Amino acid sequence: MRARTVRRLAVGALTVGAATAAYASLIERNLFTLRRVDVPVLAPEAEPLRVLHISDLHLTPGQHRKQRWVSELAGTDPDLVIVTGDNMAHVDAVPAVLRALGPLMERPGAFVFGSNDYFGPVLKNPLGYFDRDREHIEGPALPAGELRDAFAGAGWVDLNNARTTIKAGGRLIELAGVDDPHIGRDRYASVAGPVDPGADLHLGVTHSPEPRVLDPMAADGFDLILAGHTHGGQVCVPFYGALVTNCELPRHMAKGLHRWPDSAAWLHVSAGLGTHPTAPVRFACRPEASILTLVPR
Repeated sequence: MRARTVRRLAVGALTVGAATAAYASLIERNLFTLRRVDVPVLAPEAEPLRVLHISDLHLTPGQHRKQRWVSELAGTDPDLVIVTGDNMAHVDAVPAVLRALGPLMERPGAFVFGSNDYFGPVLKNPLGYFDRDREHIEGPALPAGELRDAFAGAGWVDLNNARTTIKAGGRLIELAGVDDPHIGRDRYASVAGPVDPGADLHLGVTHSPEPRVLDPMAADGFDLILAGHTHGGQVCVPFYGALVTNCELPRHMAKGLHRWPDSAAWLHVSAGLGTHPTAPVRFACRPEASILTLVPR
C-alpha cells in the first residue's frame, strides 16, 4: 500500500512538473503584457507625461508574434520611448528589431545597450545565475553598430555614457545614461553632475540596475531611473517573487516601481519582453512593456 502511494505521488509530481514546464515554455513566455504605472515626479499642476519603457526584447528573426505586439504599442500614444537594451539574440536580428520598434521610432526616444546588443547567446547552465562571481562568457559579435545607426538615424538619442536634453510632450527633459554595467562598459563619472534646474524632468537610463550606477544618479538629482536586465527574475515563486536578479539589485526590486533607498529618486525596472534563447521559459513573471504616466508629486 505504501509503495503504491509513493508511486502515485511520484507520478503526480512528475505530471505537475511537466505541465508547469510546458506552461512556462509554451504559454507564459508569449503572454505579452502592458503594465500601467503612475510615477509622481512632475511639478505641481503639470500635465501628465507618458513614457513607454521597453526592455530585453532578445529578438530573433522568427519571433513574428513578439514583433507585431511591440509594433502595436505605437497605439498607446507615448510622449517618449525609452529602450533599455538587450534588443537582439541573433546576428541577423536587426531587421526584426526595426520591424518591432519602427512605428515607435516616429516618437521622441532614447536608448542604451545591454550585453546582448554586443554579443550573441551562448549555452548556459541556468543554475549559474545564482553565482554572482561567475565569469561572463561572450558569444559571437552582434551588429550593434548597425542597430545604433538605425536608432540614431530615426532621431533617437544614444545615451551610452552620454547626457543631453530633449523636448518631448512639450517638456524639456534631461537624460543621462550609461553603457551596460553588467559587462563593465559603464562610465557614469564621465557624465556625472547635478541635474539642470532649468529642465522640467530628469531621467537616468541604464541596462543593468547596478547600485554603483543608481546611487550616483540618485545623488545627482535624477527624478526617475529606468533599467531592465533582470527579466523580473524570469522564473519566480508565487507569493515569494524573484529568486535572482543577475546583478547586485535586491530581489524585491527585480521588477516594477520602487523608491531608491536614501534618495528622492524612483527606480523602474522592466521585467522585459524576451528570454535568453537557451532558456526560453517564464513562470509567474509575464513578459512586459510599461506605460509610465508621470504625474505631479
